[in-house]
Amino acid sequence: MQTPPHPPAVSPGPTAGPGRPPDLPEAGRPDGPTAGGDRPTHLAARAARWSVRHRRLAVGGWLLGVVLAIALGSMIGTRTLADTDYSTGQDARAQRILAEHGYVNPADENVLIQRTTPAASPQALLADPQIRSALTDVAARVRASGVATALRSPLALPGVSTDTGLVSHDLRSVLLAFDLKGTEDDPAPVEPTLDAVAAVRAAHPGVSVEQFGDASADKALDATVGNDFHHAELLAIPLTLGILLAVFGAVVAAVIPMGLALTAFVGALGLVAFASRLFPTDDTATSVMLLIGLAVGVDYALFYIRREREERGAGHGPQRALEIAAETSGHAVLVSGLTVAASMAGLFITGLSVFTGVAVGTIIVVLVAVLGSLTVLPALLSLLGDRVELLRLPWHRRAGGPARRRRRARRRDRAGTGPVEPLDPAVHGPGDELLARRRAYQAQLARPGIMGRLLHRPGPVAAVAAGLLVLLALPALGMHTAEPGLDDIPKNLPIMKTYDRLSTAFPGGEVAAAVVVSGNGSTGSTDVTTPQVRAAIDALRTRAIASGRMFEPVVVTVTADHRVARVKIPIAGSGTDGESVRALHTLRSTVIPATIGATPGLRADVTGTTAGSADFNARLNSRTPLVIGFVMVLAFGLLLAAFRSAVVAAVAVGLNLLSVGAAYGLLVAVFQHHWADGLLGYTSTGAVTNWLPLMLFVVLFGLSMDYQVFVLSRVREARAAGLSMRDAVAVGVRRSAGVVTSAAVIMVAVFSIFATLSQVSMKQLGVGLGAAILIDATVIRVILMPAVLTLLGERVWRDAAPESGPGPRPDNASGPDLPTQPISATGHRARPDQIGQLARAAQPEPVQEATPDHIGTGTGTGTRNGNGSGTGNGNGSGPLDPPRRPRPGYPTPRWAMPPP
Repeated sequence: MQTPPHPPAVSPGPTAGPGRPPDLPEAGRPDGPTAGGDRPTHLAARAARWSVRHRRLAVGGWLLGVVLAIALGSMIGTRTLADTDYSTGQDARAQRILAEHGYVNPADENVLIQRTTPAASPQALLADPQIRSALTDVAARVRASGVATALRSPLALPGVSTDTGLVSHDLRSVLLAFDLKGTEDDPAPVEPTLDAVAAVRAAHPGVSVEQFGDASADKALDATVGNDFHHAELLAIPLTLGILLAVFGAVVAAVIPMGLALTAFVGALGLVAFASRLFPTDDTATSVMLLIGLAVGVDYALFYIRREREERGAGHGPQRALEIAAETSGHAVLVSGLTVAASMAGLFITGLSVFTGVAVGTIIVVLVAVLGSLTVLPALLSLLGDRVELLRLPWHRRAGGPARRRRRARRRDRAGTGPVEPLDPAVHGPGDELLARRRAYQAQLARPGIMGRLLHRPGPVAAVAAGLLVLLALPALGMHTAEPGLDDIPKNLPIMKTYDRLSTAFPGGEVAAAVVVSGNGSTGSTDVTTPQVRAAIDALRTRAIASGRMFEPVVVTVTADHRVARVKIPIAGSGTDGESVRALHTLRSTVIPATIGATPGLRADVTGTTAGSADFNARLNSRTPLVIGFVMVLAFGLLLAAFRSAVVAAVAVGLNLLSVGAAYGLLVAVFQHHWADGLLGYTSTGAVTNWLPLMLFVVLFGLSMDYQVFVLSRVREARAAGLSMRDAVAVGVRRSAGVVTSAAVIMVAVFSIFATLSQVSMKQLGVGLGAAILIDATVIRVILMPAVLTLLGERVWRDAAPESGPGPRPDNASGPDLPTQPISATGHRARPDQIGQLARAAQPEPVQEATPDHIGTGTGTGTRNGNGSGTGNGNGSGPLDPPRRPRPGYPTPRWAMPPP
């Protein structure tokens, strides 16, 4: 019998025989191992093969590892950042000098006593019987609480220092100032003083009596903002689970990604305790870990499971479907996880402890999620098999049900494809049938539609989409960043209303600058109590108040060794706005040089909220270009290694920059102006939180790689299967659309929760991340990236053959590339209009499935006789039978290959 002609460009495979297409050595055996040396060797595939061979060890080892990590981590404890660790520049130097000389910064509190109308003079205000009575009563009760020290009052009272600066300029208010015993980080309980002030308020209804300070504000905020975070963390889990249920339609399939992400987060928390010995962390790092860990953990499992389900729906046996998922989605997960970790590693360049703690925690949780996705996930899927679809929701339609198959058949009929003569089994083997089905499927995916019409005009589409993103990014040029400070706290809280009244009566008191006066490098042992130094400090006080940007009361504190003086000067503004920044600049550049700086042997360093914010911004501005360059170069290198195409890597990096720029512009438009205040229930601070832009950059640059790698991998598979670049782009985007959309919905939903929190900085984080992911998954992945890839054409991948390209192998072949046309029943190449006919004409027989221990192991040889049957042997191989048809009613993802 004469063998039909085959494309001469493809060499025969090792198992070619009569009726067997020589260009597909394993095409007829989707459940068998990969032939010869073509077995995938990348880490993801090797990890999956090991896990499937040792399923119980992989699952049990994962659970045991998580338990041990969290148990040991709890035993050693997590080292947290101290207040001085957040500082940099002159602010950090001032705090270090104070700490070296034994200065203990107490938590200061203030009791504001106000009457309704102003007095004629300060003396008249202090002579008011109601003011005097309330001030005397509150001083006595606060002293009696046993937790207060260093009381100061404008009246001479027993056990209280007199300070005339505690009378307001509006002549309505007086202040009782005191410190809590202990330190600012560990103060005495504030509740006794709050109870004392409440008793005075009840006893003196004619005046207003309110308390505000560090400890009282923290207590009030913990009851609101702390509950906000707890609520957000609890809400994120059921919301994510609900979306997964909608995606999979089965409880078991939905619980697996959720369980993997949560166990990865818990295990990472234990590992962070060990890492904190070198890199201390804080609550912000834990929140970011939960945010990122939940997002990437669920996404990675989603990519993997959906690909495995897709291949099962396409007719592959359980083990071969799992092997394909490991070769493709597993590889994408590995590249994506490494890119996220590399992006977060850029934060180390800042040299700021707060960023270092976040970077370490996020890198750990991402790598743990990747490890779980590559090991325990394939083991679980292998253990469960088709039982992963258990507990299917009753209202969830089966995507591959009979009705859908009938609709698909009607669409093919309307396209002009009718029944044809079946392939002659004496001439054509099942490999030809599989080839015809796959080519028909690719033609169906590449059919014209919205995507096809867009790709026919890629130039204008790319120009319009990129232009819109650039316009959205333009507001970022006017971005102003600042330390959030007290402006970050919701204004509707009672404690913040007290703060507003206190700031109005005594401007700058709660955002005071602290000038630390000490000896310079050559005379560091200067006594700051000498007349010369006292005169310089008095001159500092006088000149600061005369500037009009600094106010009374100015408080001078000297350390016990008389080597350092701390001069607390209230400044104008809210502490982080432009007015405060200008006041700081006046203090540092004008007042200090003319007073302390003009005294030999002295130096002055400024600390405080405004100084800390300014120095933090200065460090960020100097290091941010280095971080951005590092992340871009590293991401480019990882993508180049994964796809072996500099063009692909450059396109991915460029599109990520557009996504980040658009998120920046949106942040500026929403949060630096007041037009959106009522939308999210906040009052604009006129600035973006100073740590947010850099954090957004590294997080978004890493997370968007999830979609980049997954979509590009699908495009690469389609291109390697012989499609033109335009069709490969259409097929790749369509096949990845469902999973990318599902992953994006989960991320946007989780991030949006943070937009509902009370703190403005958390709103900015939620809006920035959510908007960027939404833009990335829609405008960029669906419109801009396909248009750009189509424009570039063959320059994207010059080495289109599968055996010459790296990365995941195409899911439709284990060997060399598919020929451009299938073989018809007459032995000639099929015309394009016959592809659908051949696909429906193929009637493959069931195949014997490989056992779990045989996945991806060994090689096999086989021969096929004239009637299309065959035998095979070899370690870990099965018979060379045609692919198995999908089970009746089996749920098939909507982008999977339709059954014949």
